Order: sequence, then C-alpha cells, then structure tokens
Amino acid sequence: MPSNTIQQILLWDAAKLAEALLLDVASARLEVQYLLQHVLKTSRAWLLAHPEAVLSETQQADHDALMQRRLHGEPIAYLLGEREFFGLKFKVSPATLIPRPETELLVELALQRILPHDKCRVLDLGTGSGAIALAMAHNRPAVKILACDVSVAALDVARMNAQRLGIDNVFFMQSDWFGALDAQLFDLIVSNPPYVKEGDPHLQYGDVRFEPPFALASGDDGLRDIRHIIIHAKPYLDCGGWLLLEHGYDQAVLARELLQQNGFGEIFSVCDLAGIERVSGGKLV
Repeated sequence: MPSNTIQQILLWDAAKLAEALLLDVASARLEVQYLLQHVLKTSRAWLLAHPEAVLSETQQADHDALMQRRLHGEPIAYLLGEREFFGLKFKVSPATLIPRPETELLVELALQRILPHDKCRVLDLGTGSGAIALAMAHNRPAVKILACDVSVAALDVARMNAQRLGIDNVFFMQSDWFGALDAQLFDLIVSNPPYVKEGDPHLQYGDVRFEPPFALASGDDGLRDIRHIIIHAKPYLDCGGWLLLEHGYDQAVLARELLQQNGFGEIFSVCDLAGIERVSGGKLV
C-alpha cells in the first residue's frame, strides 16, 4: 500500500499531532482531516469514503508544509484561514483573534434583547474578524450595527467577511473604543475586549502565542479595557439600553461592581457551557 494514502496519512499524522501538541487522538485525527480537506478542496465525507486515495506530489508537499506549521503550534484556524462561529464561516488571519465557542454566549444574550423585527442600533466594540456583529446581523436583519476596531488590518478581515456572507446591515469604523464616535446613541453595546493580565503565563501556550497580543492582554489586572468601556459607555447608550461584556473566568464579580458603580441596573452574569461566569451586563437606568 502506498504511504501517502488518505488512510495512512490520517493514521500517522494524527499520532504525530497527538504527541507534539498533547491532543487526544480523536481531536488530532479531526485536525488532520481538516488539513486534508483544505489541501484536496474536498469534503470530510469524501475523505471517509476514499481512504485508499493517493495524494499527488504537489498535494503531499502542501499537506506536509501545513503539518509542519501545525506541529510547531500554529493554530489550525490560521492554517485553514477560517473558523466556524454561530453557524457561519468566518475568514480569520493573524490580524484577528480566532472566534471561540464560548463567545457565542455573548451573541445569544445580545439576541435575547432584540426582537426579530426590531430596528435597534447596536455597537460592537473591538470587532476583530466581525464575528459577533455579523452573527447578530445575520439573525436580526432589521438592526443596524456599527462595528469598531483600532486595527485597520482586522477591519479589512471583517469587511471581507461581511461581503462573503452577504450581510449589509453592519458598518465598520476604525476607533479606539469610543474614541472616534460622535454623539450617537445605541440600544445595545456588546464587546469581547482583551481581558488577560499582562505577563500571564497562559499567553505563552497554545493558540494565543500566535494571536495579536493587543487583542488579548489588558493591563496588570486584565481589566483595563473592561473598566474603560464600562466607565465611558453611558453617553452612548439610550435610556434602557444594555451593555454586555465577555470577560475572564475570575472577573465577573469585579465587572458587576463596575457596572453598579457606573449607573447600570438589572446587573447579571451568565455561565458558559463549562460553568464559568463568562458574560456580564447591565441596563442603563
């Protein structure tokens, strides 16, 4: 049997990944399938149905190059150039954070506060790839969303995602949080800001080593940007408007205190699927 059949590649490369990245074998095998799908431009179903198919020399070389990058820890999302989030596929690049499943909770909580045909105005601060804003816009086509980011490169990715998904009710602006906004009011502000402490050892492991540092770390206590958003949000919220924020595993209590100190009521925190308080918010009263 040739050594470059799909079956053999899945077997050997999954074992390499599992050992190098300390993954379980099932997860490693799934990642190798993703790489093969990308190189062969085919579906997972086709791979499973053709285990004896042999890669061409060019395909093998392309796959090996991606495998080497993955073995060195580069995120699978950057290798593939995309990541699924809230049922949609988003282009990603090293200019943006990789959308994560736990952030879907922020979208869900935001959508709960918007009726299906509501024409409210939403502000997404630190939009990155545009995942939060575009997922909301896809599910609430009557809303108007302004998505801001300080990074021009990230905004380029977000605009590309809006175009690819055919979403036209999200508008993009370069802004350092509220810095470039004029006097306008929103019914809802959402944000997944940086919330990791500077120098946190977790920044040296896993995918985050390859993600933009400015989108991850936020001062000595990890709360610099959360604090800034909560303190400055009030002038941009209409009466009864909501502010929803994703935060770190140990920051819910402090986030609630900041919301209370800055004129918000109906303050809450909600746990993600791992049981971690992941999103906090409040209503302007």
